[in-house]
Amino acid sequence: MKTNDKGFPYYVSTFLTSYLAGQRNHSTNTIRSYRDTFVLLLQYLSDNKNISPNRVNINTVTKETVKDFLKWLEEERGCSISTRNQRLAAIHAFFRYIQSENPEYMFQCQQILSISSKKTCHKLPVYLEVDEMKMLLEQPKLALRSGRRDAALLSLLYDSGARVQELADLTPRSLRLTEPACVTLVGKGRKTRCVPLMNNTVKLLELYIQENHLESMENLDHPLFFNCHGKKLTRQGISYIIDKYVNSMDISGKITPHHFRHSKAMHLTQADVNPVYIRDILGHVDIQTTSIYSKADLNMKRKALEKIGDNVSPKVPDWTTDNNLLDFLKTIGTSK
Repeated sequence: MKTNDKGFPYYVSTFLTSYLAGQRNHSTNTIRSYRDTFVLLLQYLSDNKNISPNRVNINTVTKETVKDFLKWLEEERGCSISTRNQRLAAIHAFFRYIQSENPEYMFQCQQILSISSKKTCHKLPVYLEVDEMKMLLEQPKLALRSGRRDAALLSLLYDSGARVQELADLTPRSLRLTEPACVTLVGKGRKTRCVPLMNNTVKLLELYIQENHLESMENLDHPLFFNCHGKKLTRQGISYIIDKYVNSMDISGKITPHHFRHSKAMHLTQADVNPVYIRDILGHVDIQTTSIYSKADLNMKRKALEKIGDNVSPKVPDWTTDNNLLDFLKTIGTSK
């Protein structure tokens, strides 16, 4: 280790706290994901290179070491290519930070930054049809207090197209239930967006908020959806609620909170809503991300082909009316 080097533990600590949280203003979940990458890297170095965490320094993490680590993730831990790429992105961000803080490591950093991501096959989004989603949203029993909460939660999750953590982080202050009704979501990179709400969702939320006295000033920053202990629902808790109602329906496969988001996007796409509006509702940075829903909708593809129809498709001649051809076909096999 170089004499002026502050050490690997120092750089990891300042990267996760001062840089990601302070300068970049990343969310807690993003920082946690980056932290998990270093936990796995230290585990790999300990188990496979016999280097204990307290002996790791910047020079330990070479290009070859990182490539071996990524291979270990795929082959030994069974991680997908997308997970492998996510871990590499965290390492890239860390070494970009290192080279700006200590230019002496620039060559080593550039070597690691040259490691490329693997190409992945983009899976088409899984979603519920309109009738299936309608049936699911009708499952909670409104006669029960828990059912009224679940009805408001599921309706808001679908109507807003929110990510599950965005929903879990909501407070009554996030809602505007007067015209024009909307919900303010805090997404990736702490970017906020306002999403309009339908009347049925607004009614369910109004009843839920009144019942739980969440409209008072002292409760405006209270979790909007909470458990029996008054703590905000976790992502796992929201998934549990969804599973409870999906299991009572004839739906194959597991339905996750993200399927609500996919379903909303697909239904908007099928309704010919401008992709730019869908992008803004979902909080996508790039319109290309939103375009995957158009690619996934077979009905839209069929309608597009029908519009072209006979104008492009070649006319197939009726060979049964061609006497010359028929006479020729009769001679086949008769000549010697």
